[in-house]
Amino acid sequence: MSDDNQSQIRQSSLPASEDVDSAIGSALRSLREAQSLTARQLAEQSGISAAMISRIENAQVSPSIATMTALTNALDIPLVSLFRETSSERADFTHVRQGEGIVSTRLVGDHIHHYVNLALHRRRDMNFEAHLITVTQQSAAPPSYVEHGVIFMHVLKGSARYNYGKQQMVLEAGDSLSIDAELSHGINELLTDEFVFLSVQAECRR
Repeated sequence: MSDDNQSQIRQSSLPASEDVDSAIGSALRSLREAQSLTARQLAEQSGISAAMISRIENAQVSPSIATMTALTNALDIPLVSLFRETSSERADFTHVRQGEGIVSTRLVGDHIHHYVNLALHRRRDMNFEAHLITVTQQSAAPPSYVEHGVIFMHVLKGSARYNYGKQQMVLEAGDSLSIDAELSHGINELLTDEFVFLSVQAECRR
C-alpha cells in the first residue's frame, strides 16, 4: 500500500475540523441557552467577546483551549461538555439475555462464590463491572474483601449478615447497599441456604 493511501486511511478515521467546530458551536449555544444567558451576558462573565461567541456558535472559527476554558468556567460546566457531540462512533456495549452470561467460580480459601459476569468495561478513565453472585451454605467462613472504587449491591434472593468495617447489617431480598470498597467488607453469615445478589463496581483509573 502506498504512503498516500495510508495517509488517506489515517485521515479518514478523524472527524473533519469543520464537523468538530460545528459540534462545539452547537453545544455552546445549547448550554448557554439552557442557562437563559444571551451571548452578551456570557461575554461579560467569561471575558470572551460576544462577537467571538457568535462566531464559535456558528462554526466560523476554531476556538482555542483557553477560550473554551473561559466559556465553560463562566457556565460552571466541565470543558468536556463542549465535546459531547464530537465523540467517536466507536463504543462498547454489552447485552446479556436472561439465562446467559459468562459463568465463573471464585475460590477464596475453601469458600466458593458462583459468578455470572454480566458486564465488563475497561476505559482510560474508569473500570466498570457487574456480576450476578450466588453464595450457598458452606462449612468454610465467607471471606472479607478490601478493594477499590464503589460497589452497589441489590439482593435478589435470600438473606445474610453483612459486615462493612465495624458495622454489621442484615441484607434481605429487595435490599440495596452501596459502599466504598476500600473499607473491609463481606458476608459474615448466611441466614438462608442460598444468597443471590447483583454486584456493580466502578473504579476510577489513575
